[in-house]
Amino acid sequence: MTDKYRPLKDAFGRFATGIGVAACRDGAGAISAITINSFTSVSLEPPLVLWCLENRASTYSAFIATESYGVSILRADQQAASDRFAHFLPDGPREDEFEKWETGAPILKERLAGFDCKVVARHDAGDHVILVGEVMRFDSVAGAPLIYFASNYIQGTPSR
Repeated sequence: MTDKYRPLKDAFGRFATGIGVAACRDGAGAISAITINSFTSVSLEPPLVLWCLENRASTYSAFIATESYGVSILRADQQAASDRFAHFLPDGPREDEFEKWETGAPILKERLAGFDCKVVARHDAGDHVILVGEVMRFDSVAGAPLIYFASNYIQGTPSR
């Protein structure tokens, strides 16, 4: 089957992005997580971030119902984690690989940076929803990022 959106996806893919994992608790308290590359900062005062979620994503209902979410930015050596949460493989999120911060949202223990966010807005936009969150807590460490470009992973240069 031909993907009619492939040319547009290829053009979008010319913008290199970092890779993260967004995670929240679903109605039953289980961790719901998905790989993202649409994460961006919005404002410093108040500290706001956003990311976009496809309406057909299996995690959609959990993120629409939650009041908080965590975003963990992946290191260059975490491609396996990115693949796990992008493809919803049988070995999904495990409690022991996440921490819980102020909002209760899950943050990966292993990460380049972490953001604990309280949802402040959701905006429908085409076949996605934009989730805007106020950063309640964050951290970062030095290291190389996992980068996505033209549908391929690239290991980034180490940072300070």
